[in-house]
Amino acid sequence: MGRKEPDISSEQPDVYEYELRGGWIVLAGKTDLDNDILSTRTADGNDWWFHVHGLPGSHVILRSIQGLEPDRETLKKAASIAAYHSKARNAGVTPVVCTKACNVSKPRKAKPGTVQIRKEIMLKVRPGLP
Repeated sequence: MGRKEPDISSEQPDVYEYELRGGWIVLAGKTDLDNDILSTRTADGNDWWFHVHGLPGSHVILRSIQGLEPDRETLKKAASIAAYHSKARNAGVTPVVCTKACNVSKPRKAKPGTVQIRKEIMLKVRPGLP
């Protein structure tokens, strides 16, 4: 008998929420299940998705704003939040991968919080909050 997956279809993730200059909203998951819901259910395809490279950490979403693309500084601020909410919190310059949320998918039968990404870009930032 296989293990039963939690029903995440109607759940809201428990997240940290930050507002950046220009009205950009950043959401960071608190647990693996929150990361799962945030990345696969909450994120819109035009949102930006971030995760520290090669270490455990929160999935972070930069909410899209209709008709606008975030500038590099906004992307780096969101990446800094992703680095802060990871095992790299006390590190110096840290690599963070980001991509549009439409490029993030969950492998079949993968544990909560596991995703695969395509078309990522790497940003090098210092962990920090706005």
